[in-house]
Amino acid sequence: MADVVIDPEVPPDDAQLLRDSRRVLIKMRQGWVPRSRGAVSSTQYRMIAVIGTVMFFGLMTGAGLLNRGFGLLFAIMLGIPFILIMFVRNDVLEDEQDEYERRVYDQLRWYEGRYVLLDDLDESAGRLLARARAAIGTVTNSVVNTEGLLDDVRNAVMLPAQEWEIARLLAKLSDLRTKHRETVSKGLTPEVAAVAEPLARALDSSEEAVLARVEALERYAANVTEAERAYLAHHQIAELRGRLHQYEELVAESGADGFVVPELERLAADADRLEQALRRSVRSAHEAFRHLEP
Repeated sequence: MADVVIDPEVPPDDAQLLRDSRRVLIKMRQGWVPRSRGAVSSTQYRMIAVIGTVMFFGLMTGAGLLNRGFGLLFAIMLGIPFILIMFVRNDVLEDEQDEYERRVYDQLRWYEGRYVLLDDLDESAGRLLARARAAIGTVTNSVVNTEGLLDDVRNAVMLPAQEWEIARLLAKLSDLRTKHRETVSKGLTPEVAAVAEPLARALDSSEEAVLARVEALERYAANVTEAERAYLAHHQIAELRGRLHQYEELVAESGADGFVVPELERLAADADRLEQALRRSVRSAHEAFRHLEP
């Protein structure tokens, strides 16, 4: 999974750019700021130096100041650009990278507060988000979802919104909890401790509320898993029933009727039970889904 959780309302192209920007985002967290567009790039500086050098020697030659060494001078004038071309090529690549990182930086600043980097979460929050994302993956990747037995359209909207809301809350919780621990670790007077203790309980209460969201997702995923099992079993039974006449023919020809006929009858009964189990599982999944709605 991606290391960045994005607000689902961010346009898809911008969201993909944010997902691909983990390295730049980490640099920003460390205080990095891109070079201003107004500054002269290294490529421009080298090109100016080359052109200036050539013009300088050209003017001196035109003024008759370097006539004696004109042949050598001309060779130097032609050679300087070729000597520097490799440096210029590397600088062009560096400038392109700088421009890309500047564009990413602008996007990250523009969408500040609408993405969460997993590295920003503390250990407890990271575990909770991992559980939520695993449950969402179970649902979205299930056959019963892709086959439309669940409300796949609502899943496509609701589940990313749930992932974002959980990630957003956990990021705020992690940030505030880290600051709270730093303050408490310095030692508190009895007066401050009396205030800090209820605030710590508020943090715990917030985590419990997010945990309830995650557990609701996990219950939904468990129901979907059960529906998935019933769905796959139902199709396997259907395949076996489709070949039932071949089994019956083989049994009749081999004289093994007494041994296999009861098994064939049980196969038909199992198919009916699995059909009912599938319907119950899908109904349960729909019921669990309703608990996720705000």
